[in-house]
Amino acid sequence: MVQEAHVTQGPLTTEAGTPVADNQNSEAAGIGGPVLVQDQLLLEKLAHFNRERIPERVVHARGAGAYGTFTVTADVTPYTRAAFLSGIGKQTEVFLRFSTVAGNLGAADAVRDPRGFALKFYTEEGNYDLVGNNTPVFFIKDAIKFPDFIHTQKRDPYTGSTEADNVWDFWSLSPESTHQVTWLFGDRGIPASYRHMDGFGSHTFQWSNAAGEAFWVKYHFKTDQGIKNLTAEAAARLAGEDPDSHQRDLRQAIERGEYPTWTVGVQIMPVAEAATYRFNPFDLTKVWPHADYPVVEIGKLELNRNPENVFAEVEQSIFSPAHFVPGIGPSPDKMLQGRLFAYGDAHRYRVGINADHLPVNRPHATVARTNSRDGYLYDGRHGGAKNYEPNSFGGPFQTDRPLWSATAVSGATGGHPAPVHAEDDDFVQAGNLYRLMSEDEKERLIANLAGFISKVSRDDIVERAIDNFRRADGDYGKRLEVAVQALRG
Repeated sequence: MVQEAHVTQGPLTTEAGTPVADNQNSEAAGIGGPVLVQDQLLLEKLAHFNRERIPERVVHARGAGAYGTFTVTADVTPYTRAAFLSGIGKQTEVFLRFSTVAGNLGAADAVRDPRGFALKFYTEEGNYDLVGNNTPVFFIKDAIKFPDFIHTQKRDPYTGSTEADNVWDFWSLSPESTHQVTWLFGDRGIPASYRHMDGFGSHTFQWSNAAGEAFWVKYHFKTDQGIKNLTAEAAARLAGEDPDSHQRDLRQAIERGEYPTWTVGVQIMPVAEAATYRFNPFDLTKVWPHADYPVVEIGKLELNRNPENVFAEVEQSIFSPAHFVPGIGPSPDKMLQGRLFAYGDAHRYRVGINADHLPVNRPHATVARTNSRDGYLYDGRHGGAKNYEPNSFGGPFQTDRPLWSATAVSGATGGHPAPVHAEDDDFVQAGNLYRLMSEDEKERLIANLAGFISKVSRDDIVERAIDNFRRADGDYGKRLEVAVQALRG
């Protein structure tokens, strides 16, 4: 079956291609009479209009995207056999979707919220999705808590509004969130634009080379435009004056030819070092300090082409951390393990079982060969080919070579907490981050936190919240307590 290009010139037609005689007046039973059900153009247009919106993402609903290229600038073949990383100068087409996390589709861009940084590499071995954020850590370390966390960020079942009581009740009872909360309420909590923020793969991933040797890696995307942020006051004004500020900025920069770029690097940890590293290397609430594992530059990311249609290419774009290519794979990170299922499942529900057939989602540098058939919006691309494997009719076959190296496991099954390493606790890295800040940065952090905590109605939640920051750093907690008391009277 040949897919013809959409034609915009010539007679207007129905979806079936029938020419439209009158697009101004619906058919009626005489002048001034009731409308007739036989007017199929009217019914088709109204029915399609009623279905123009697909369910929005539960998280990351508000977003913008652009196409571009990733270019390799260093030899990483000792660490991974991924083909798109196989040589200096090699270039791969990409699509990057930025987003906020908690807001709905109509929310403002300039708000205090983590930013999604979801990158699709259209490689010759299939699509590789790296689904990260603009922060190197997250609020929780186990995906089983993700629905609970997001429920606190969304509208309360009774009030229909976001409630400070819910947010701080959960955070104060989940001290592992202290590190990410410190990030979020610091200066980088409200980026000035998508172009002026860093990106992170956040999770730990596995790289494996041609010899089968494995390494643990973390991805970093450092903005070449420089970091720019908004104060809470400036963001509140901008969100009201131009809710689409970040999306507009990205689109207009690309239209001007001011293509945003990021320098891409990785931290690399030999697998043998993971067990004795001072922090659990698979804990999403922790970073690997650069003094332990420096960031090694591997490439350059550039965005240079806007989508032609936001709905088709941004709203219907799908990303899944489970989309790996040979030489790259998962780690035991329990948040990542949950996302390997959840993202694909969300897209199957939201966009449909054949969402991967859409132009923005399908492979660009190779062809998908599967035995999946039928379902909603199936386009018949397989023709009459057999739909099972193995078969003797020339169908696709397995390679017998795993995408990534095996990970050793041991012990009994059960609901185990994450392993605790020598310097692991929920507060040490939050305290380290606080102590790295300048005095001005600390003052803004305290003011941002106090302004939100002061809205909590229950004293016990307030005290629990402040105590987490006190355990991260004594000065941090003391200053926050004074600020909150001043606001609460």
